[in-house]
Amino acid sequence: MSLSRHVDPEEIIHHLKDIKLQEKGSGSQRQNHLTPYNSSYASQEDIPKYKIPEKGTPGDTVYAMLRDELDLDGRPNLNMASFVNTYIEKDAQKLFVENLGKNLSDNDEYPAMISFSDRCVSILAHLWGVQKGEKAIGTATVGSSEAVHLGGLAMKRRWQEKRRAEGKDAYKPNIIMGANAQVALEKFARYFDVEARILPVSAQSNYCLDPALVKENLDENTIGVFVILGSTYTGHYEPVEEIHKILDDFESQTGIDIPIHVDAASGGFVAPFTHAKTGGQKWNFELPRVKSINVSGHKYGLVTPGVGWIVWRDESFLPKHLIFELHYLGGTEYSYTLNFSRPGAQVIVQYYNLIHLGFQGYRAVVENCLSNARLLSKALEATGWYTCVSDIHRPPQKQEGSVKSGSSGYERKNDQSGSESQNDDQKAESEESKTHASSSSLSSKDTPETDKNREETSADYTPGLPVVSFRFTDEFQQEYPHVKQETVSLLMRARQWIIPNYALPPNEDQTEILRVVIRESFSFDLIDRLVTDLVRVTETLRENDEVDLSLLQQHQGGRRRPITKDDKRIEKEEREGEERKGEERGEEKGKRMGEGIHRSVC
Repeated sequence: MSLSRHVDPEEIIHHLKDIKLQEKGSGSQRQNHLTPYNSSYASQEDIPKYKIPEKGTPGDTVYAMLRDELDLDGRPNLNMASFVNTYIEKDAQKLFVENLGKNLSDNDEYPAMISFSDRCVSILAHLWGVQKGEKAIGTATVGSSEAVHLGGLAMKRRWQEKRRAEGKDAYKPNIIMGANAQVALEKFARYFDVEARILPVSAQSNYCLDPALVKENLDENTIGVFVILGSTYTGHYEPVEEIHKILDDFESQTGIDIPIHVDAASGGFVAPFTHAKTGGQKWNFELPRVKSINVSGHKYGLVTPGVGWIVWRDESFLPKHLIFELHYLGGTEYSYTLNFSRPGAQVIVQYYNLIHLGFQGYRAVVENCLSNARLLSKALEATGWYTCVSDIHRPPQKQEGSVKSGSSGYERKNDQSGSESQNDDQKAESEESKTHASSSSLSSKDTPETDKNREETSADYTPGLPVVSFRFTDEFQQEYPHVKQETVSLLMRARQWIIPNYALPPNEDQTEILRVVIRESFSFDLIDRLVTDLVRVTETLRENDEVDLSLLQQHQGGRRRPITKDDKRIEKEEREGEERKGEERGEEKGKRMGEGIHRSVC
């Protein structure tokens, strides 16, 4: 008897079920609902998957069945791939559950909830340095993706209005971003017919938007520049102020005024609270060209998915014809979102967090995250097997004179520091000390003796997100060429840790990184366990010959049939065929991903 090449597990289960039903008495057994598992789903039927069942089932049975299947998911707290918050306090949970049924679009029906949303916008505007006399305006969104789209759309409409007022065409808008940008930024360009000028990144620019390339790609059709406060790859902040100065110079030479939208999806709730800030560089509404900023409340805003925010520094920067006046359910409301009905409970939790934690509470959370990220970084490098691509565990080493391109003012290999940037840091800390008298950060008046006695903070290190991006050292790769980082990721998944392994952005995608995002709930003890498991997995791979994990690599995506030799042969032929086509197009052999923006993990 020959073996079957294709095996359909669902077909086998249905066949066995039919056999069971044909057994004497099997089909006529009466089920008593004594427990959730004492039903036909326990041994006779599977849960309907693709069509609604004719008859219903008791709720506790359905709950038990679904809960059991959901046990196959990864554990959110061990999902180190995601920036999304996985923990909220009990009081916040109560507020969330009590307000699950409230629709954020029903302004007239839920005025208190709408008021909370307005207060959050005001708090964020002031946190991000809105200037005196400006009337900031903003809205809650379902996440940073929607917020980025709104910010980009406002820039496009302002550009179109200005071009038409000058009697010029408005048909070829373009927007500038780095290849490290999250996919939502490219989605904006594609969905709203804007040319995306995606600029390559490099190690010299910390895999972020390079100001020198920005300068080369500006023209009269540039509607704006997307600048990211916290790259999802390595956690570096892009140099907003440096790009701002380039745009100033461009306007002085051409008369063309180009704005900035800051995508602070993660950094918007990190940079304002840390002692490090952004290393003396301005990034927010203190810079006149920064017209709008977005942030994800469900990341370091410490809310569960999904809520985001966008704030414009003044209502004049939100074109009026983007605002809809709605007469709905007896009331009048003004809407400038891409969505209409959306949950309001997350907005309530956001306001709860802002009031409950306050400035010092948020500071404590993000400083703890950064401290744990530094600990993990140093532990990984202490093994000698890994080196970190992220920099938050390294002291800030500033260049003399000017800021290094794309590095937020930090150069790893240069130990010189400019007195001007030092003074900027001191001024920032001094101003912060006045605003938050209980802050432990140093002002310019602190003495050397006080400096020695103070606790270590993020100010002693390169600023950035609490992200640890790491890879094998060159020495390790030379000594153990058969060990792949993807294998480490897969074996860590077997230990319930979700740690992605993926290529850096195009132009640097020959390098792959493992990445860990440190969130509020990731404690010192969990770091101990994570490092222990990483060491054990790496030791296992070092001590064994090349491991064939082709089956393990197929684990994602649910049920799959076994991989045969023919499958491997076909896959190899297809891959070689694609490589040949790529070589004909002038592409390098072995590239993991093509041009454009990676999906990334966020």
